[in-house]
Amino acid sequence: MSMLPDRNALRANVQGLRNRSCACIATILLSICISAATAAEAEAVADGATTTRQYTFAWPFADSSALRPRGGMTQGPAVTLQNEPGVAWQGLREAGLSTYERDRRAILAMAGAYRTSFDFLETIGFINPYAPQRPYQSWATEYVYVAADSGRFISLQHIIVMFFKHQDGTSSEPMVVKHWRQDWRYEDTDLHVYVGHNKWQRQRVDSAEVAGKWSQAVFQVDDSPRYEALGEWRHLGNYSSWESAQTMRPLPRREFSVRKDYQVLYGRNRHTITPLGWVHEEDNLKLIHGSADAPLSAATVLARELGLNRYERIVGHDFSAGDEYWKKSGAFWREVRAAWERRFARLDSFTLRSNVDGRRMFAVMFGYADELVHGKPYDADAARQFIESTLTAFISVD
Repeated sequence: MSMLPDRNALRANVQGLRNRSCACIATILLSICISAATAAEAEAVADGATTTRQYTFAWPFADSSALRPRGGMTQGPAVTLQNEPGVAWQGLREAGLSTYERDRRAILAMAGAYRTSFDFLETIGFINPYAPQRPYQSWATEYVYVAADSGRFISLQHIIVMFFKHQDGTSSEPMVVKHWRQDWRYEDTDLHVYVGHNKWQRQRVDSAEVAGKWSQAVFQVDDSPRYEALGEWRHLGNYSSWESAQTMRPLPRREFSVRKDYQVLYGRNRHTITPLGWVHEEDNLKLIHGSADAPLSAATVLARELGLNRYERIVGHDFSAGDEYWKKSGAFWREVRAAWERRFARLDSFTLRSNVDGRRMFAVMFGYADELVHGKPYDADAARQFIESTLTAFISVD
């Protein structure tokens, strides 16, 4: 999708889909909802505001109208923020914990119900001439489920459940989107890292190098890999934060749908737990990268980008549609994860095809999950055959 629909077009899409199931809506509107603008910006546009605004850290001498944050014009109903630290924060601050146990509690503190906001802004250009790109802003309401917890391994699955506000004040039916996943492993010596151009390679790390560290592996909405990096949790009296090593990663949806001028993000993540939620910070370089075999030192840096993603705990939001989606499709997605684990175990490198027969893998996988949500009985053998044939079609073994 090269550009986002305007407010009226999006409202028409949502209104026309109100009577369909939330899972079907998720598939159709996936690329739209993740690019929705903040409510405040939507109101400014709707009211025809012409006052010059300086966006924080934006380019003060550039045309501010050209740097208006990009995104859709959707709004959601008001949510209620949690106003007191909960059990997760209190447990994390408990005295006498081992570093390992405090690390675990910090990771598990990211589970729960949230209002999320996503802000990305290019701050430095490294080519001449360089024209700053529009900042990116979006929002969502999502629940972070604990998909697995076996001590040294924790898996957190994000699922979006959004309601859109109509002009007459009513709200749409819930829109459900299986979002990203983060897997955490303690003292992990076997990583699969992104090397550019849809290619991943195994990286083995010496056990002495990973002592006390956790790897974080991040996955796409269809459970295919994005990036993986090692880092260490730091705990102070009221502070718990994990920072990764720098790692290459493919372009996210917010970029590959509109940008063709660079190929790789090279960045560092920081996850910080707060009394009322958590914050994910990104410090990214945007690289022009010639080929997957080209050394990183040969890449041209286009720009530096800062990202700030806030997860604020909310209460009273209706996440039942997400619970139902996860209940009905969870066994299928568990098999998808298992199929990927088998490939990680045996493959030292592989390349993912961006599409097969004109379809992206997320659309294929989401279609199968949607059938289960609509009432199709789950058949484990049939699901495994479908998953294996799909992954075989999309994965090229080097």
